Amino acid sequence: MPTIDITREVCPMTYVRVKLAVEALEDGATLEVILRGHEPLTNVPRSAVEEGHEVLSLLQLEDGTSKLTLRVHH
Repeated sequence: MPTIDITREVCPMTYVRVKLAVEALEDGATLEVILRGHEPLTNVPRSAVEEGHEVLSLLQLEDGTSKLTLRVHH
C-alpha cells in the first residue's frame, strides 16, 4: 500500500499532495497518508470524501502524527 507523508506541508498543499497521489492509483486501491496538525486532520479527510473517496481509518499515532487510510474511487 502506498504511503505519503504530508507532515511538513501546509494547507492547501496538504490535500494537493494527496490528490496527486490518488490520481496515480487505480480505482479501489488504498493510500496511507501521514499527517500532523488540526487543519490537515480536519480538511484532508473531508476533501477526500467530497471527491468520492472512502475514509477507511484515521488513527492517532504515538509520535503525535495521524495515519489516514483512504480507498480510492475514480
